[in-house]
Amino acid sequence: MLFFPAMSGTITGFNKEHPYRIEVIDGTASKSETTRMSDNRKKSLPSRRSAIKTVAGASALAGVALPHVHAQVNEELKISLVGCGGRGTGAVKNAMSVSGTLGPLKLHAMADVFEDKMNRSFETLTKDPVVGEHVDVPEERRFIGFDGYRKAMDSMNPGDIVILTTPLAFRWPMFEYAVEKGLNVFMEKPLAADGFSARKLLEINKKAVEKNLKVGVGLMCRHCKSRNELKKRIDDGAIGDITFMRSYRMQGPIGSCFTPKNNGDLSELMYQIKNFHSFLWLSGGAFSDFNIHGIDEMCMIKNAFPIEAKATGGRHYKMLEQNGKMVEAVDQNFDSYGVEYTFADGAKAFFDGRNQKGCNQEFAAYAHGTKGSAVISSAGHVPARSRLYKDQNIDKNWRATPENLLWSFPTGERGLSLEGNPYDIEWEVIIDAIRENKHHNELERGVAASVTTSMGRMAAHTGQVITYDQMLNSEHVMAPNVKDLVLNGDSPLMPDADGYYPIPEPGVKKDREY
Repeated sequence: MLFFPAMSGTITGFNKEHPYRIEVIDGTASKSETTRMSDNRKKSLPSRRSAIKTVAGASALAGVALPHVHAQVNEELKISLVGCGGRGTGAVKNAMSVSGTLGPLKLHAMADVFEDKMNRSFETLTKDPVVGEHVDVPEERRFIGFDGYRKAMDSMNPGDIVILTTPLAFRWPMFEYAVEKGLNVFMEKPLAADGFSARKLLEINKKAVEKNLKVGVGLMCRHCKSRNELKKRIDDGAIGDITFMRSYRMQGPIGSCFTPKNNGDLSELMYQIKNFHSFLWLSGGAFSDFNIHGIDEMCMIKNAFPIEAKATGGRHYKMLEQNGKMVEAVDQNFDSYGVEYTFADGAKAFFDGRNQKGCNQEFAAYAHGTKGSAVISSAGHVPARSRLYKDQNIDKNWRATPENLLWSFPTGERGLSLEGNPYDIEWEVIIDAIRENKHHNELERGVAASVTTSMGRMAAHTGQVITYDQMLNSEHVMAPNVKDLVLNGDSPLMPDADGYYPIPEPGVKKDREY
């Protein structure tokens, strides 16, 4: 049995009965604490093959000779950016934040299907006062087209890094090629919208592990100092046994979650990619793309992923404002979701998400136990402002110090956050693993988080109780021809003659989402 450390003090492993269901331990723990946590899990998961015996910060593969790729701190690592939107551009900035302390990095190539998007990204990065000097991407290494990712990776050396920040539909083909080329990979979440893609990623990752390639996944909350300190205390019994958790992302419309009919200026395929949050095959919809963090941080605190989900959801509003006019939206998203996840021990995790104007907004997560409660995150991804309470009365004002406050993550003068930036920290971890030849692979955990999120989404879209295994083994392939797409060609999802796309119909379409 292999365990794959995803970061210092983080261990992932396989459940024997469900080989793609993964249990996770995060945070730093002493040897006795690790043994105790393992014993507790063995009681509830009798099929687990063996107890976790790795002490904090030590690789479970210690003593095993790993294929050597890069380790010299003074050797320049090249980075290719595939997918030049806001998240990709941000990921380059995060990567370059560690350049110098962990050795030189250079942005070497870029690829996208939209030339204007790549040009904006290139201009932003070259003008950045910190990043600019690390950008070396002449025009001949800026690639446009669906084969651009191959050309970008072909320009790299084995052991360099490729950033995959395209819509998730393209994740597994690009990961496959990166592994073939011997490249380390950082990929943005979510990783898959359907079971087929999840299974493909897991299969490809076996080769990545064999080659000792480092694989990071953009679930940066797992690297948050505040959340990990909170988790250590919950693992030590600060709030007793967790009975339920709850997470909220209640906000207005975001990204491209609501989309009108294609007016014909773009081909159907390019139109959908430009508005990828609106289409399930490209992003898992707004639910998966935006809500995975809130769902995954509950799984992090629980040390497990849920076994099933039931959910409700609906679309209350189908009109949106565009250029001062109200037009009909034809995307595949609901505008509100409510999911109840169940873990193997019966504990619950509730997630509520909404994209509606004028409504109460909340972006936070909480845990409740037999002895107290916790704020996992207060208002967004960072700073988390994590804290513990002696009872179930949570004060949402993180500055407050009520009598029932048990602990809060320390702050600096005038409440200055001391948490650091988890977007940067996740890059410190992967670069250090490359330089020091440490095992680092977050793929399995990233797939588990993606399947868990999709499980909740599918439960809402079908009106059925969906298990983890059902989601993972679903036969609905959303993008069967994704490797063969060409500029201005057809999309895997085509509208009808009136410009409408197939949408979820709970209780009618029960075994697929559309």
